[in-house]
Amino acid sequence: MRVKDKQYRTIWMDKTIIRLINQMLLPHKFEIVDVKKLQELKLAINNMTIRGAGAIGAAGAFGIAQAAMLSNDKDFFDNLTDAATQLRKTRPTAQNLFTGIDFVLNALKKESKVSLARETAVRRANLYADMDASACKKIGEFGAGLIKDNAKVSTHCNAGWLAFVDWGSALSPVYYAVKEQNKNLFVYVDETRPRCQGANLTAWELVNENIPHLIIADNVTGALMYQKKIDIVFVGADRIARNGDIANKIGTYSSAVVAHDNNIPFYVAAPVSTIDANCPSGDNIPIEERDENEILYVQGKDDAGAISRVRISPEGSHALNIGFDVTPAKYITGIITEMGIYPASYDGVTQILSKVKKV
Repeated sequence: MRVKDKQYRTIWMDKTIIRLINQMLLPHKFEIVDVKKLQELKLAINNMTIRGAGAIGAAGAFGIAQAAMLSNDKDFFDNLTDAATQLRKTRPTAQNLFTGIDFVLNALKKESKVSLARETAVRRANLYADMDASACKKIGEFGAGLIKDNAKVSTHCNAGWLAFVDWGSALSPVYYAVKEQNKNLFVYVDETRPRCQGANLTAWELVNENIPHLIIADNVTGALMYQKKIDIVFVGADRIARNGDIANKIGTYSSAVVAHDNNIPFYVAAPVSTIDANCPSGDNIPIEERDENEILYVQGKDDAGAISRVRISPEGSHALNIGFDVTPAKYITGIITEMGIYPASYDGVTQILSKVKKV
């Protein structure tokens, strides 16, 4: 997508170096980070220098490819297995991370020669990234048809192109409707405490795409729904269970319940790589609990232009920082994937999976 009239992807690989946009510094500073080894990639995923379901899925794929490029021949396959184990531990909720790792690692089991395995690893990682971008564009095509001209759209967290390799999931229908269908839209952007991915990242994307929007506190969404000022809701997902339940950024459940009570369509947009076919329901999705300091402190830019962190809570107070919540399928109008729009149900998810071709 566009940053100051230049096209970027969120993450890509240049020889043995993984290059990614530093999302910790946005919206105040645009910076590309060069990740040269596994420990740096693990830290980037953990501290959310790179974040978002699809983006960390690509990071997992590129991480295996990088390990393949840097590993010696003697311990090659053992080193890749170890790299995969370490990467899996970085973020427990997002299914795409595991999908990306397995997409590359499983293909290497067929290779007997290390030289061929290295080539396969890089090729598969790049293919995974391309598939993520292509899937998200298709989500935009399907989802844009749900949006009427002059609609007011609500979204939560950042499920735009920064959260994927390109296009995004929840914002992809918005981008497609504006870019390809010339629709006029307005977006209400939940700030998404505690890390404010909506206020920092989604709003930054919309500024770069010249799409009208307002940032609102998370608790304002329900009031706007009650006042009939929101026409449709698009959110992403970090994992979709077999029965249609989804896990997404904390606060998604609240938005879904209020949308349901006000008869507002609530759609979940995510590529097939987000579906966990082995997860029966939302009750089985592991929910990440993050560092309390993300709630106790905020980061911003002062009037002098310096980016700094300040404490907003009393010394001695502690915080519970639950990163995700589960939204039951009954509150979801439909799931938008690259395969089309399907009901949030066991049958709907089964239909989606039946259309997937192995690559």
